Amino acid sequence: MKAAVGGGEISTVGDEALVSESGPSGTLADIEDSVSTGQISTYTVRKGDTLSSIAKMYGINSNTIVWANDLKSSSVKEGQSLVILPVIGTIHTVIKGDTFSSIAKKYKADEGEILQFNDLTSDSPLAVGDTIIIPDGEGTTKISSQKSTAVGSKTFVYHPYKGGSGPDLGDYYMRPVAGGVRTQGLHGYNSIDIGIPTGSTLYAAAAGQVILAKSSGYNGGYGKYIIISHYNGTQTVYGHLSALNVKVGDVVYKGQVIGKTGNTGRSTGPHLHFEVRGALNPLAK
Repeated sequence: MKAAVGGGEISTVGDEALVSESGPSGTLADIEDSVSTGQISTYTVRKGDTLSSIAKMYGINSNTIVWANDLKSSSVKEGQSLVILPVIGTIHTVIKGDTFSSIAKKYKADEGEILQFNDLTSDSPLAVGDTIIIPDGEGTTKISSQKSTAVGSKTFVYHPYKGGSGPDLGDYYMRPVAGGVRTQGLHGYNSIDIGIPTGSTLYAAAAGQVILAKSSGYNGGYGKYIIISHYNGTQTVYGHLSALNVKVGDVVYKGQVIGKTGNTGRSTGPHLHFEVRGALNPLAK
């Protein structure tokens, strides 16, 4: 029997990887050069913004923003909220009958690149409602004749926290469970696995706000899971849960009970999948 592991090789996509518009470098408006987080982001349009200036900020093109937000023109309004993809391309919501091959064909993209970017394999299940990023994919509406192109060979696969990069924030994060044994070291998106019985109490590793709380579904391998956005611009992700005690929008304090551990999603045994996005994972030491 393998130790309780799983899910760490799967990137969070769709609305399951939102990041705060403010972070360690200030607000997005304060950052002069391109912003690349490796995650889907949200951006609130400010006075003087244009579609092209926002695209330049993130190192993508205008069509990518158009496709991700189903825009019908190039105009944007102050206060408008936009979804920003981490790569030139588009996004797809899985429907009944979809295959990786049919999705690639629909968007004139490469099947292998879709699998690689989303950390999936050809055998990974496609659940209706899941969202998948399509690198270099083309949507149906274009605001210019310029074709989307990937940035260099394979360089669009940008995972800044794979391998554990980022600042060491010391004891900012607490251990989210009491007890348990680390069954898999640093892997996937700066994550570790802790083998622990189903139903064990789960605590918030740091204070923040719940930006995602999935109480059912496979969810790309995470099963039932929670994402908390913290006040320093980082996120923590808690996967394979059996129960959730919080909902989207809840403000939580460090050490607050947020759910119960479990064995849902892509998992070979009861364990907690714990990610830190934006800083070193303290449990990987």
